[in-house]
Amino acid sequence: MTKILRFAVLLVSFQWVSAQEQFVVYFDNNKFDLNKTEQAKLDKWILENKTSKILSITGSTDEVGSSGFNDTLSLKRVNSIYAKVNGKLKIREDFKTISLGEKGATSTIKAENRKAIIHYILEKDLARENEILGIKPKVVVEEETVPIEEEAMNFPEGATLLDKINLSTKGTLIRLEDINFHVNTFAIIPSSKRAIDELILVMNKFPKLKIEIQGHICCVQKDARNLSLDRAKQVRRILISEGIADARVKVKGFGVSKPKFAIPEKSEFEAARNRRVEIMVLDK
Repeated sequence: MTKILRFAVLLVSFQWVSAQEQFVVYFDNNKFDLNKTEQAKLDKWILENKTSKILSITGSTDEVGSSGFNDTLSLKRVNSIYAKVNGKLKIREDFKTISLGEKGATSTIKAENRKAIIHYILEKDLARENEILGIKPKVVVEEETVPIEEEAMNFPEGATLLDKINLSTKGTLIRLEDINFHVNTFAIIPSSKRAIDELILVMNKFPKLKIEIQGHICCVQKDARNLSLDRAKQVRRILISEGIADARVKVKGFGVSKPKFAIPEKSEFEAARNRRVEIMVLDK
């Protein structure tokens, strides 16, 4: 189906709600230029609609003559009207010209079928333009970042967070060492300050760096209170309070769904490895 036909179908199916206006001019038999009366009517309409926006122009003919002749004539009528309004009024970027030929003949009176219809929106309705046209906003589906476990990056022994970010790619997971919380809370203990300061330093060093802070907990079968997410959020709150733009920091809580060691853990070491905060590099 051509773009013109698809648009014509939309015109019918939506029945273009009342907020969309129409202005009609009529042509003499076999003519595509307006007579003096219709030209004066068009000129008056143009003066009264300096702030309106044209959406489309539809042309049609009566049934007299061949279909090919009528198709050409209706297109000439549309083009003639477009030439008269172009540069004088606002026109929608995806403006459509619709040539219906004799298929646009809906009246039993031939003279009423020899016409061009300007579809437009008044200034007061422009804020609802897409709603009026039945156009829904595009839904942007964000591409999911594929995580790369820190172990797979083979960072040099003793590498700092700054070193790891330098060597990282999109999706790299990096454990934030020495960020710890009071038991069963999201309150960060004072000894975590050095690690938090290091993260702030890195975020400032790489102004394009975007991360996702990921929280994990240990020692239970289910994160019933969503503690892992609250802990990630608490780290983000500190970053934002230090001037890091919130758009650069996402958060996610995984609870106990991604343990490094099976639960229940066999030692404090295993519990500590499961109970962690990581960052994933989204962009840098």
